[in-house]
Amino acid sequence: MNIDTIVDKEYAGLSFRALAAAPVSALRGLSPRDARALAQAFNVHSVRDLAELALVRWAVAITTLADQELPEPAAQAQEHLLDDGLEMTFPASDPLSVDAGVTRIEVAPEMVDAHDDHQHADQVAQSTETGLRDAAIARPD
Repeated sequence: MNIDTIVDKEYAGLSFRALAAAPVSALRGLSPRDARALAQAFNVHSVRDLAELALVRWAVAITTLADQELPEPAAQAQEHLLDDGLEMTFPASDPLSVDAGVTRIEVAPEMVDAHDDHQHADQVAQSTETGLRDAAIARPD
């Protein structure tokens, strides 16, 4: 990493020891006004003071551990039940199905007769026959 990209130009090229001792305003994006506010609120004057500030260390530790934390047991259980389902009637990512407690189909649904289904199979078949008949009539042999 080129350290010069995160420090102000006047601190570019300094050693890490020198940068640690530099005022916090040496960090790019931290103005002298911000540095005064840090000094007043937390007695932070150097980059090292900022890095060693207990609140900063706690925040870094919490976020580092949060990124590695396993999901809560309830979330793991729901995911496990979803993964084990052999036949799903909904996408596994559907949050409503997870919240509703529906995890899998225990009994396979009965096959729907084509003439009773919601897509009107009889009408589709009749339309197909009519279309084929009309195409045969229109086609001269």
